[in-house]
Amino acid sequence: MTTSSPSASTAQAHGRFIRGSVSKVRRVLDQIRGRTYRDALIMLEFMPYRSTGPITKVLRSAVANAENNLGLDPASLVISQASADMGPSMKRFRPRAQGRAFAIKKQTCHISIAVAAQTDS
Repeated sequence: MTTSSPSASTAQAHGRFIRGSVSKVRRVLDQIRGRTYRDALIMLEFMPYRSTGPITKVLRSAVANAENNLGLDPASLVISQASADMGPSMKRFRPRAQGRAFAIKKQTCHISIAVAAQTDS
């Protein structure tokens, strides 16, 4: 996968090794991609999914990076990129009858969010 390098007015944040499946995180990221920072926070607050907690944390970190490192106003920020990639699975074993063991894979994911200044066009 090729990714373009972020421009000077783009701030990023990453959350790595977040417990939860990639598909469940992506369904939330698809809803907030392209929205303003304020709209995304409101949406995340009222969504009934467990993955909104870590996503909110990464989003706030990206906005803090934009504010402190680039001097951008949080009110003018838009979520330009939001993606989730698969992380390593934690392997656990569950005891079963007659001495057997079943494998349980606890999935993790990496969340990446980039915010950019809103362009009026």
